[in-house]
Amino acid sequence: MKNLFIVFFCLVSALTIKVSGQESLWKIQATDYYGTYFGAAVANGGIGILPWKEPFSVRHVMLNHVFDAAAPQDVSRVLRGINPFNLQMQIDGQRVSGDNISGWGQCIDMKAATHDTHFTYGGKADISYSICALRNIPYAGLVRVEVAALEDMYLSVENPIEVPDEYKNPGSKQVSVNVDGNELKIVRTWALSKYREQKVSASSAFIYDKNPNLQQQSDGTSRISISLKKGEKFSFALLGSVCTGRDFIDPYNESDREVIYGAKEGLNRLMNGHRKLWNELWEGDIMIEGDDEAQRAVRFALYNLYSNARKGSRLSISPFGLSAQGYNGHIFWDTEFWMYPPMLFMNQGIARTMMDYRTDRLEAACQRALSYGYDGAMFPWESDDAGEESCPTWALTGTFEHHITADIAIAAWNYYCMSGDKRWLREEGFPLMEKVAEFWVSRVEKNEDGSYSIRNVVCADEYAEGVDDNAFTNGAAMRALQDAAKAAVVCGVKAPAIWKEIASKLRLPKFESGVTMEYEGYNGQTIKQADANLLVYPLNLITRPEEIRKDLEYYEDKIDKTGPAMSFSVLALQYARLGEGDKAYDLFVQSFRPNQLPPFGVISEGAGGTNPYFVTGAGGLLQTVINGFCGLEVTDNGIKQLFSKLPKHWKKLTITGVGPDRKTYVRMQK
Repeated sequence: MKNLFIVFFCLVSALTIKVSGQESLWKIQATDYYGTYFGAAVANGGIGILPWKEPFSVRHVMLNHVFDAAAPQDVSRVLRGINPFNLQMQIDGQRVSGDNISGWGQCIDMKAATHDTHFTYGGKADISYSICALRNIPYAGLVRVEVAALEDMYLSVENPIEVPDEYKNPGSKQVSVNVDGNELKIVRTWALSKYREQKVSASSAFIYDKNPNLQQQSDGTSRISISLKKGEKFSFALLGSVCTGRDFIDPYNESDREVIYGAKEGLNRLMNGHRKLWNELWEGDIMIEGDDEAQRAVRFALYNLYSNARKGSRLSISPFGLSAQGYNGHIFWDTEFWMYPPMLFMNQGIARTMMDYRTDRLEAACQRALSYGYDGAMFPWESDDAGEESCPTWALTGTFEHHITADIAIAAWNYYCMSGDKRWLREEGFPLMEKVAEFWVSRVEKNEDGSYSIRNVVCADEYAEGVDDNAFTNGAAMRALQDAAKAAVVCGVKAPAIWKEIASKLRLPKFESGVTMEYEGYNGQTIKQADANLLVYPLNLITRPEEIRKDLEYYEDKIDKTGPAMSFSVLALQYARLGEGDKAYDLFVQSFRPNQLPPFGVISEGAGGTNPYFVTGAGGLLQTVINGFCGLEVTDNGIKQLFSKLPKHWKKLTITGVGPDRKTYVRMQK
């Protein structure tokens, strides 16, 4: 196997030499092994791997859009994968664990998209390892390990593949393949998910730089062992792949093939390919001069969005991405209104695939509208892979939070405005927007005074259920109808006159003070998250500064401080555009500081929460910077940079790789 392995890294030096300057802004480090710990996943849009603090620990592997029922006759839940990345190490017969290590440190290298660990074991060995989800093989990951002997020692390493408890009928086999004259020994483990019998297969193999003893146990576990003299080093890697029946008719042999492919490529080419693709992603970057805390938080948010999606997959991002099973892995409005807008500016391939997810499921949305007596398309509040409603029935959001149907159509129009792709609009975008418009025509009710109402909805502020004329729902429906009419013109289609009539006459109640009323009868109740304020951004239905300020001042103290962080993101954005950079900054940090969890600063959904990583919050945080502090706006005529103000201590904000032309935008402190 020696010719498969090229010396490719020196994790010891990477983790023990203190980084400084600009390089440090790409890295997030942890050094307290005994401190509170919330892990940070590495992902590639196909799988997510969640390393933990204990030596070689991987808590779980998440699969993208591979679902089983959460329980018999229950709603769908995204599956954890069979874990082929598990390692157990022994030195001189003693298990290497957290009880016998010192000098522990971990580092998330955002530029390289690796999760790196270093520690010393009992004075006998310096051990470093790095975990990555390979960007160039979306169903594969790699664990690279280097052991430096501090005294004579005997090293052994096992790879027990873990099958989570949501599976049944597990099996295992060993496969041997000749690769460049060397025998590659692969262990494959497979199983069926318990309720819907989704096929899942995981394969793994050791790759090493000198020939150790290799054994394969009767239970399928692989083991390598070697004697090392003081001063010697031994490097090896564990290459694993997880494939499913969602993506392959034969996931069993495919998981083997991906390991064989990676081994034949060699680790140097594998890692070069991974880095090349991440370098391309980082052509879209955000640089803040004068605030290292904000720089790391913003870049980490961008890193997580990039990690959880990939162009060409025709898949979207759930609120917790590929880090956990939160919200069952379903797709919400979180995609179109919070995560998608930053990608629309920063990465056209990912933005397109997020739209593909919805256009592919238009037929299911039409069936849902039919089921509830409406015309057109009615998208589900929580979508699984089939595009059907997957919200638990105890939550009224699944039945009544209808604004998501408008949110998706608005996202489609914005994609056209950014890309200028008329063919896409004609073939995919407008057919969706047209069906959405038809839904709203059938959903509204005409009042005696000629105005229109939308009754009995759950608001974006989900504390309000069963209300009439919700500001955001009505505003989003207005925008969806207006945008559909504009799209019809581009496509050479005559839009029904009723679209514009309803859009111009939908009710948006106001208080006598002129403040937008969140819904008919609202009287200052605590709200879960921003709602009426969204009429300013992103809907652009309220544009006069004095009206914007009234709504901001009224609703800021109505927001539940433990609610989702995006509320403060959107308020901060609007203050930045009003020229109040410092006020905007105060709200901006409120959108992530209270939600950051140690040691890496992964963010939870609400302040004080413990459910990282909340990718929806990352999307809101990024919109504050991209669309607020930098003032970028997608309009019917492409990107414009609006007036905005930076916080006083920010010297310069630079955003690279924006839009189809990959432009650079700068906002300087004045």
